[in-house]
Amino acid sequence: MTFSAEPSLPDQSGRLALVTGANSGIGYVTARELARHGAHVVLACRDPGRGQAALARLRDEVPGAQAELRRVDLADLASIREFAARWDHDRLDLLVNNAGVAIGPFTRTEDGFERQFGTNHLGTFALTGGLLPHLLAAPEPRVVTVSSEVQRFCTFNLDNLNAERGYNTFVAYMRSKRANLYFAMELQRRADAAGQPLRSMAVVPELSRTNVFMAGVHSSKGRLYRTLIRMMLRVAFRPPESGAKPSLHAATAADLPGGSFIVPRGPFHAYGSPTRCTRAPGLHDAATARRLWHLSEKLTGVDYRWPEPASG
Repeated sequence: MTFSAEPSLPDQSGRLALVTGANSGIGYVTARELARHGAHVVLACRDPGRGQAALARLRDEVPGAQAELRRVDLADLASIREFAARWDHDRLDLLVNNAGVAIGPFTRTEDGFERQFGTNHLGTFALTGGLLPHLLAAPEPRVVTVSSEVQRFCTFNLDNLNAERGYNTFVAYMRSKRANLYFAMELQRRADAAGQPLRSMAVVPELSRTNVFMAGVHSSKGRLYRTLIRMMLRVAFRPPESGAKPSLHAATAADLPGGSFIVPRGPFHAYGSPTRCTRAPGLHDAATARRLWHLSEKLTGVDYRWPEPASG
């Protein structure tokens, strides 16, 4: 049975939204609810087959939905460049950076980056930069980047983000999610400095069952392990409809200022209604965020070009 993740969403009619990783889990629910409330939604997915299935499901669940599918692989900078170059809408009102990978064995992206850092952060950085001109063509552009509560438990080592010296899958995931937070906050600082109305938000989802978690943790484990983990997920983790609430709130709440960090209200930010968090590791660390930004520009070759601020 399907239910609305956020029935009180404001009307989204006339808004053009792009959701990455929209074929399942939190991304699918985010796309579906935006479409349900009137937005034209672009589902950006890596796998065309799964993307087509998600698009058909969305149209079945939301009759009359304005939705389309486009392919992009955040683990491949060439795919990201092609996606941005082919954007043929006149603007982009909302970008939800939802796609990511989690806690898998050590592999590298098409460009040689450790997969979690390369996909979750560098792919997000490159895609947002490639779409920046279209975002700035919108009257009130907004970027929502999905982080994770686990980011608070890591030390952030800028000199080993790409697993140059040793690899721990859990640490790599946590650092990639801290990088998401740094990126979202630094994007807001740069938009403000350029005098642009863009609002950048970071979010922590409610603890929920997603395909990203299932695929990453269990792909190399035995059947008994996978069965036990699935049982745990069903007991402790909530459906994606709950997980998507912070993303939807950050994407649609009219009164949220740029630079907001939206988390579940409850203990450990695991469950509860979305609320703004003002104290978290990395949230106000502008120096590290700035260094990460420069490193990301160097690694991806993506240069964010802002219009010159209007003179007084």
